[in-house]
Amino acid sequence: MDYYSIVEKARKSGKIEKGTNEVTKAIERGTAKIVVVARDVSPKEIVQHIPLLCKEKGIEYAEVDSKQKLGIAAGLHVSCSSVAVISEEKSKK
Repeated sequence: MDYYSIVEKARKSGKIEKGTNEVTKAIERGTAKIVVVARDVSPKEIVQHIPLLCKEKGIEYAEVDSKQKLGIAAGLHVSCSSVAVISEEKSKK
């Protein structure tokens, strides 16, 4: 599954949260549907808690290879460590 395209479609047609703090809040609130985290985040401790929170809340979790590509998919001009899809609308299809 191409999570970059899911994030991009959700950005265009639904709602996403960008960045570790916002993603963590979305998970804790239970509003996140899918959480995508970049593997190349350094230090790893920045996003280390996210997989555990997702498992606890029953939220789909995925990793992608590049924070730069994730930032582009999220509509940012900088890299992004994590993204939560809040409302998937058309991206689910």
